Order: sequence, then C-alpha cells, then structure tokens
Amino acid sequence: MNDILKLNAVEASAAMQKGDTSSVELTKAYLAAADATAALNNYVTLCEDKALEMAQQSDKRRADGRVRPLEGLPIGVKDLFCTSGVETTACSDILRGFVPTYESTVTEKLWAAGGVMLGKLNCDEFAMGSANETSVFGPAVNPWSAANGSELAAGGSSGGSASAVAAGSALLATGTDTGGSIRQPAAFCGVVGMKPTYGRCSRWGIVAFASSLDQAGPFTRTVEDSALMFQAMAGHDPKDSTSANLPVPDLTAAMAKGVKGLKIGIPSEYVMDGMDPAITALWETGQSWLKDAGAELVPISLPYTKYALPTYYIIAPAEASSNLARYDGVRYGQRITEGGSLDEMYEATRAAGFGDEVKRRIMIGTYALSAGYYDAYYLKAQQVRQLIRQDFETAFQTVNAILTPATPSAAFPLGEKQDDPVTMYLNDVFTVPANLAGIPGISVPAGFSESGLPLGLQVLSGAFCEDTLYQVARCLELQAGLSSEPPRHASAGL
Repeated sequence: MNDILKLNAVEASAAMQKGDTSSVELTKAYLAAADATAALNNYVTLCEDKALEMAQQSDKRRADGRVRPLEGLPIGVKDLFCTSGVETTACSDILRGFVPTYESTVTEKLWAAGGVMLGKLNCDEFAMGSANETSVFGPAVNPWSAANGSELAAGGSSGGSASAVAAGSALLATGTDTGGSIRQPAAFCGVVGMKPTYGRCSRWGIVAFASSLDQAGPFTRTVEDSALMFQAMAGHDPKDSTSANLPVPDLTAAMAKGVKGLKIGIPSEYVMDGMDPAITALWETGQSWLKDAGAELVPISLPYTKYALPTYYIIAPAEASSNLARYDGVRYGQRITEGGSLDEMYEATRAAGFGDEVKRRIMIGTYALSAGYYDAYYLKAQQVRQLIRQDFETAFQTVNAILTPATPSAAFPLGEKQDDPVTMYLNDVFTVPANLAGIPGISVPAGFSESGLPLGLQVLSGAFCEDTLYQVARCLELQAGLSSEPPRHASAGL
C-alpha cells in the first residue's frame, strides 16, 4: 500500500502544505485504493475525472496561497446526498437514473472548504437498515473479517462510508444518522463516527428518511480529523427550516482542554442482559481512563431510554411512509407503466422500485398513522419521545457528558440477522436514544473483542455542546492509543 494512504487528514494537509505531496497525487492514490478494494463494494459510483479535476483546482489554489480548511482532501459521499451531475439513488431501484441538478448544502460546504469528491458510497436503501444489506447494489463489506475468514457486516445504514474510511479507500466520508447509522458502522469498522445535534448540519439536499431524526455527520480515522470535517459541514442554512442559527464552537481549543473537572454520567440502564462481556469490560476501562485523566464519574439514571427502540420504530417508519410517498413514478426515478390507470402506475412503480425492508417500514408507518391507531401508536410514541428528551435534559443539569457502549456487540457475519428484523433492530439499542433526544454523539474506537474485532465507546453531550463531546472523545482516543489497521480482507486486493 502506498504510504501516502497512511496519513490522516491533518497529516495529509500538513504534507501538502510542505510540498511533500499534492492533492492530485493524494487523489490518484485514493482512486487506486478504491479500485483495489472494489470487492468490499463500498463505492457505487467512482468519479475519477471529477475528482482529478477538483484536485487540480485545489493544487492551483494552494499555489496561489488560497488554502481552505479541507484543501485537497479526498472525500467519499454517502449516496443519500444529492450531488450535482452525479447519479444519486439512495441505493434504491426506484431512483435509478436520477441525476440531481443541484448540490446538497453539506457537500456544497465541503467543496467550498476545498474538499475533493471521490465518488458515491454504498448505504442501506433509503438508509433503512443496520447492516448495509438492503442496498440494491448489494452489501458493503467490512474490511475486518472474522477469525474463520467469513465476511462481516460493515454496519448500517452508512456502511459504505465506514468501510471506505477503514479500508483506506477514502480519507474522509459523509454519513447520515437517523437511529445510529453513523455511530454503529463506525464502531463495527474501527473508525470515528460523529452524529451532530439535530439542526447543526443542514438536511437540505439529503434524501429524507425520517425528517425529525435525520442528521448528517463525518466519518474519519481520528477525532481531530472528525473535528476538522465537522466544522466544515456545520452551520446555519436558510434553505432548511430546522437548521439552527448558532455559532459552531472552536473544537481545536476544546480538545486541548482535556477532561479534568468534567463530570461524566454513567447510565445504569445501559447495562443489559446478554451484552458481550468484552463490551462491558471496555466500558469499564473507558471509565477508568476518564477518571485517571481527572474527570469525575457520576452514576445517573435515564429511566425512559428502555422505551427508545419501540418509540423509534413507530416514529421513524411513520415519517418514512410520508416522505417516501413522493416516489410514485411521476417526477423522477423509475416508472413502471403497467395497466391503464394512474393508480396502477403508482402501484407497479412502488412495488418494483422499493425493496423488502423499505416496504416493511412504509407499511408499519402507514399503520401507525391510520385512523383508529394514530392516538394509540404515533401520538403515544411522541409523548414517550418527550420523556426520553427530558431524561437527558435532567442528566445534563448535573453532568457534562455521558459515556456508554456504542454497540451491544462487535460486527456480525453478513446475512446472520437479515431474516429477523427485530434482532437486527436491537443493534441500535445504544444509539437510538440520542436521535430521539436530538443530542450529539460520537463513537470512538477504543478496543477489541476476544476475536480481535474493533469495538467503540460512545460519548453523548447536551444539545449544541459538541465542544464538550470532542473534549471527551479526544481523551478516550489518546488513552486507547490505537494505531492498528484492519487485517485486509483476502478478497480486497490489499
């Protein structure tokens, strides 16, 4: 492997500034790595010509002294972000052939900061999944493999993003997190994945799943890289009515403070029956690290978080059933013209275009919103959501941040849980509460399972307190001291 690929984003920026490399050289190396790791199926579209053109423009700006925060850094984009002139499918048949004429606000910000677009990354269809197995392009594969050599799930829905960053075929990547779709795959693949506060990053131009839960965030190799990318992505957008008009904190200054004097909440409800003992041990180790660094550990209770999963799986499908009603074969994407009526065209298009998991969630959501069941399910779920939010608000009156496991287990073999939706949904048990409450969370690689697979710790902080989030995350990263790369999958070509 080319040594240039071992540089993290901060290091790559420094190398380009010193003249040791260029954006064109860096971009060519990542494009070659994407080709070499094609068996991992983490890219659905590779934009070689566009990437090299953007890299050349970046090198010209650097030569002219016009250096931006992400100048020349190659970035992969989850196929949920609309990208002007590049097909955007949400990894669904129903959007095959859709080429946006506009750019999502988040990707527009990344390109304005100097980033270089490598291509579009695999994800679960319409972000509905926890293993990246519902994609019409097939599953993204984790660059880590099981002891017996079997392929592992990269996690979902942003599995392609996590896989690409872990495999070294993207330096940075975008993801979206509706119920854990950044933090869970990050933990599975041994990278850093961050979900901002709801409203911190614009949702404009991102294909919607559940509008009150969706939030864009970065995938990176290090916490410092994550802070760099997040600051470029975040900020107010008048095109998004839910976008918060608040300043983005100085995360570099925050990370330099350390955690001395901070109070870290340890929620009793996150101790679960059947949890992997390695997860429990890592959680305890993480607590020791923070204590040794000067933080105070405070036992807390989040009593309503036990209802988070059923609450989420009512609200999210309900919003999805409404959002996905627009895909009917009329304006864009696939159209099946069977029968003579408009209703028959709608039915045929949606039956052919949507996969099984998307259909399942649309049906659940339609049922929850139907007459006679709205009050019993959707309205009740919204009431419980408010109680979950209040749990966190109460906790953050006494603590600065909360430490939890990121996932209940390490990555599992592909296909192992696909036939049991409920078991698959349980993978989100530690991540979903943050989405319901609208607070930020980050998964930091912190250790390994007994079989040598990566495990992550999750840090949560109060709404719009990403500075505290990164303070704690950086401390965990330094204490963990991980520098290992995944043993490359045999079929990946590396």
